[in-house]
Amino acid sequence: MTLSNRGLKMITLLADGHEEKIDGPVVPHGVKILGWERKPHGWCREEACIPSFRAAAAESGDGVDLVRFAGLLGRQAVADLDEGVVAVGEPAGPTLDRAPDFGPLAGLRGTKVALVFWASWCGCRYDLPAWEALHRELGGHGFSVVSVSLDRDPQDAREWLADVTHPAVIDADGRIAELYNVINVPTVVWIDEEGRIARPQDTMTATDTFRSMNGLSSERATAALRRWVIDGDAGTTVRELRAPTDDERLARLHARLAAWLFRGGRPVAAERHLAQAAGLAPHDLAIRRGLMPLNGVDPFGEEYFKLRQELEDSGVAIYRPLPDWHEETR
Repeated sequence: MTLSNRGLKMITLLADGHEEKIDGPVVPHGVKILGWERKPHGWCREEACIPSFRAAAAESGDGVDLVRFAGLLGRQAVADLDEGVVAVGEPAGPTLDRAPDFGPLAGLRGTKVALVFWASWCGCRYDLPAWEALHRELGGHGFSVVSVSLDRDPQDAREWLADVTHPAVIDADGRIAELYNVINVPTVVWIDEEGRIARPQDTMTATDTFRSMNGLSSERATAALRRWVIDGDAGTTVRELRAPTDDERLARLHARLAAWLFRGGRPVAAERHLAQAAGLAPHDLAIRRGLMPLNGVDPFGEEYFKLRQELEDSGVAIYRPLPDWHEETR
């Protein structure tokens, strides 16, 4: 599909954790795109360049097609021109064994980190005080918890963060979940002092509050965490993040548009993008349950349990623990 600005007013671009107004999906010549600048030999950002012959696929006499240009960068994009919005995803990770940087994580090199994904719409919110206690207990061993809330409405998360001292981020646009391919909460990633993945996406709890539902032992999990922090034993040979599929990446962009449209009071368009996201990644509860509050649906109510039953009937696992200390949890 070739995009055009004809007949369009300014549109909203959702990219890199920011929201900005642009003239249209075709960016005029001479204007930077996603931080890239046109030079005689191609499009460049710092030391990286896309040669002119490759960039020509996105260029025309009118300007540069934003969606096609994003594709040249390895970034997916979804445009809803009827609603005046384009969302651009994160670049495909060049390596899966290193932790993508964001916010406070960039300042924690030299420290072991447990990256804890949670949400107010998950019972794992009750684990936050236990994670905070581990953060304080093990801080002297060069360790930090960093918690990431997947709440689309930041206000829903803030009351649960009132008493924490560890670094905490609210991922309202789903960008960090996209970087780490998080499809449900709780999910925990261990990151070593050099910023490498010590333990990829794992279903891990810090209390046994919901053990009857998830079958997971917090005692065994937190004992393993202490072994890693103190002795360096991560307990697994898997040291790479689970890679997302193209459909999972695309689903997250439709979810980003759905969240933006729900917040803007356009539920019909939002539900259309939510349905597309669910079709692309039906197993992604971070999308399907995570958007329920913005749609006026109780994430602890009947709709959630219907969704849960649907996934279980299809053989889709709700929780995905790595197979080591979890093996004898009940």
